[in-house]
Amino acid sequence: MPGSLPDLSRFELQCLRQIWARGEASVRDIHQDLEDPPSYSTVRKIVERLEAKGAVRRLRMEGKAWVYRPTVTPLSMIRKEIRRFLDSLFDGSAAPLLSHLTEMRALSLEDLREMERQIGSEASKRNKGLEESDRKKRKGMRRRP
Repeated sequence: MPGSLPDLSRFELQCLRQIWARGEASVRDIHQDLEDPPSYSTVRKIVERLEAKGAVRRLRMEGKAWVYRPTVTPLSMIRKEIRRFLDSLFDGSAAPLLSHLTEMRALSLEDLREMERQIGSEASKRNKGLEESDRKKRKGMRRRP
């Protein structure tokens, strides 16, 4: 996997999502899977861009076609795109986004409860990590003459 994740256009992400769904895919597979696709040559050019950016790599030849495999994970790209979105529209803060989603009624009560549960779980993990770090620091202080 490359050191840094590439910046991808909306259509590059759409093609990459098709490869993720299959695990590996040829340009023809991607073209067939896209809803209302552009020309085959356009899809081929996008896959070439994905390869140049390090998001996919050639795996093997099947007949005359290359089969591609993703080199970036969906989770890593989702997090990168969310960070880019937050930085460009909300100065990096998620609170205004959540406020807008709530006003738009895009979040259900169940969604909010699930987020609250996840936040509580993450806070618990962080607290345990801080407690462990403090315990190690105190041990280190006692050993010094």
